[in-house]
Amino acid sequence: MTVYERPKDAVSVSTDFGTVDLTPDPRRPGFWVLLFDCFPQSYVDLADPRHLKLKYVRWLASIADRVADPGAPIRALHLGGGGLTLPRYVAATRPGSAQLVVDRDAALMETVRRVLPLPSDAAMEIRIADARDAMRFARPRTYDLIVTDVLIRTGVPARLTSLEFATAVAGALKQGGYYALNILDSVPFAFARRQVATLRAVFGDVCLFCEPDVLHGGRIGNLVLAGANGSLPAWTPAEWAERAPAPVRLLSGGELDRFVGDAKPVADADAVDSPPAVPP
Repeated sequence: MTVYERPKDAVSVSTDFGTVDLTPDPRRPGFWVLLFDCFPQSYVDLADPRHLKLKYVRWLASIADRVADPGAPIRALHLGGGGLTLPRYVAATRPGSAQLVVDRDAALMETVRRVLPLPSDAAMEIRIADARDAMRFARPRTYDLIVTDVLIRTGVPARLTSLEFATAVAGALKQGGYYALNILDSVPFAFARRQVATLRAVFGDVCLFCEPDVLHGGRIGNLVLAGANGSLPAWTPAEWAERAPAPVRLLSGGELDRFVGDAKPVADADAVDSPPAVPP
C-alpha cells in the first residue's frame, strides 16, 4: 500500500488511533484525500460524489447499487465514517435515502463535516458511538444496507468480526437486505477465510471481492465480503464485477467453497483484529 508524506497544507486531526490528515488534491479542484497515518483512507470529490477512486469503495458502491431498483431511496447504516465517501455516493445516486453513520471519533467527524461539507439535501445523521454498541440498539429489520468499514492501527477491530456481531447485523437488515464488510488480509488468508465462514453461518448468500494480485499473494489488500438476508442477485460473478473496477475477482459458490476450505466461524471469545495494512 502506498505511504504518503504528510502534506504541508493538510488539516490534521489527532484521534485515539493516530493522526488523520485532510488535504486537497492539487491536480483536481474539489478533490480531497483523507490520510490515516499517511495512508489514503478516503477520497472525496465534492463536485461529483459519484466519482470514486479507491477500488474497494467502488466495490462497496456496486453492492449499494443492487440493494434496490436504480435511483430508489434506501435506508442505510454505515459503521465507520471516514470521509463519508460512500454515504455521499448513496445520497447522490439514491436521492431521499435515509442514512445513519456511526463513528466513535467526534473530532474526526466534526472536521470532515467542516472541511468537506455535506450536500444540503443529504438526509444523513452522524452519531458518535462505537459500532458494536450501535448494533446492540439497532431496531430489527430496519435497514436495506449495512456497511462495516472500520480500520484502526491494528486492522479491523476484532469486536466487529465475530459471529455474534454478524448475527446482530443480520437482525437489523430487512429481508433481502445486504451487508458489506471491508477487511484486510493476505495469503494464506487465515483471517479472511474465517470471516467468510462467519458470514456464511448467518447469511443466506455470501460473495467476496478481491484484487487478483492480492488473491495470488502479491501483497496485503482490501477484501470486501457481501452477505444477503436471502440470496444475492442471480447474476454471474462476471456480471457482478462488470460495474466494479478492473482488475477484480469475485468469488462465490464453488470458488468460495474452495477459498474457505475447512475454516470455521469466529466467536467473540476467539475473535482477533485483522492484519494491519503495514506490520507494526
